[in-house]
This record gives sequence, C-alpha cells and structure tokens, in this order.
Amino acid sequence: MTTRQAIFPADRHALYEKHGYSAAIRSGELLFVSGQVGSRADGSPEPDFATQVERAFENLEATLAAAGCTFDDVVDVTTFHTDPERQFETILPIKSRYFSTQPYPAWTAIGITWLSGFDFEIKVIARIP
Repeated sequence: MTTRQAIFPADRHALYEKHGYSAAIRSGELLFVSGQVGSRADGSPEPDFATQVERAFENLEATLAAAGCTFDDVVDVTTFHTDPERQFETILPIKSRYFSTQPYPAWTAIGITWLSGFDFEIKVIARIP
C-alpha cells in the first residue's frame, strides 16, 4: 500500500490551517497539489486580478519545489475561473511564462461562480522526478 506524505511550501499561508488541508500530497511517484490561489501570507485575496494570478502561480511553484518538482514535471492542470471570458486575456500570458516548453500538460479550465473571495485557482498533478 502506498503511503501519503503531506507537502507544504516553506512559507505556508494561513489558508491551510484555517480550512484544514495540505498544500499537496505525495503518493508514490505522483504529487497531487491542492488548488492554489493568489493569497497573501495572511490568506486574504490579492485584490488586483493579474497579481492574484501571478501569486497563485508563485504559490504553486513553491509547493512544487517543496516536493522536488518544477513546472516541467506537471502532467495535468485544472484551473477555476469566476469570469473566464474576461480573464483569459490576463491569465494566458502568465500561464505561458510558467508552462513555456512543449509538450504542455493537459489542461482543463472550469468557469465557476464562487471561489471564497478569489477569482482564479490552479491545481495540478505532477510526476515526482
């Protein structure tokens, strides 16, 4: 039986404790990363949308690094958007900086109505090198 190992970035934000979840779980060779949002250290949303998306990617990068991974190890991406039509113009250039080489990971984008005060969330599955 494969055991689960909780992974947290060095600078854990307050949301993990407040809502009772792990930043990521390592199971065998796979890393399942919880949805990362553009939060400040206290867990509050970054008000500027572009900065919120950038912070979400930075939080994701820190969580991947804590497990010894990079964006090149990501195989599956799911993103959640409160207003996809208006937001994609801002999101795509940021996403392209982090996922800059082919083959790109699989990606599913989902439009939703609520993200607890946030407007963007990204979760991934990565293969641990």
